[in-house]
Amino acid sequence: MATISSSIEWTESTWNPVRGCTRVSEGCRFCYAERIAARFSGKGLAYEGLARNTKTGPQWTRVVVPVPSLLNEPLKWKKPRRIFVNSMSDLFHEKIDFDYIKDVFTVMEKAHWHKFQVLTKRASRLLEFSPELPWPSNVWMGVSVEDSRVLDRINNLRKTGAHIKFLSLEPLLGPLKGIDLNGIDWVIVGGESGPGAREMKKEWVVDIKNQCVEEDVLFFFKQWGGTRKSKTGRELDGRTYDEMPR
Repeated sequence: MATISSSIEWTESTWNPVRGCTRVSEGCRFCYAERIAARFSGKGLAYEGLARNTKTGPQWTRVVVPVPSLLNEPLKWKKPRRIFVNSMSDLFHEKIDFDYIKDVFTVMEKAHWHKFQVLTKRASRLLEFSPELPWPSNVWMGVSVEDSRVLDRINNLRKTGAHIKFLSLEPLLGPLKGIDLNGIDWVIVGGESGPGAREMKKEWVVDIKNQCVEEDVLFFFKQWGGTRKSKTGRELDGRTYDEMPR
């Protein structure tokens, strides 16, 4: 089976052995995955029963399920890829059993020719399970941090056994001055996109880029975002920033 290609700038393919999610913080307000899931929530479709369209916009139904039939898919993909794990959910969601999370990690360990990018907002659960998880070098572990209210996620990530640790500061909703980047390998910054997108200020981005330069942390600028992100692009001061771990 072919890989599922992704238009996300920092990855190449997606793999979703979990479906469904719930909102946990302000960065979830206009979640792209919630919009997509609601669009494909009709009878017989992939996200049936997991999301719905309402008068106030798309909403998760709070049903979160493992998809064991997709568990071994990366083992069938012979060409090495960067694979975003659970672009449509959160592997560390409270409704996913730890045994299943371990199964996902076992597959990532076996598929050593790929690089797996795991991203969570549930950093406390990540830290809780970290001592019991294998941490192969091809698994990059990240947390989402949209504003200063959730900076504790970085401290939790730092304490895990992941070999590559990264931050996704997207959607960036406010300034993040003086971030402790000790132990962090890679930082992604991006503005919110789609309906209702909130503004990201240039000075926030430049400040984070400068922090990364000072701390020798790789910096990736994903997008300015907005309701039409194709119009705003992803250049910062006339250039693109595409740094990432090798």
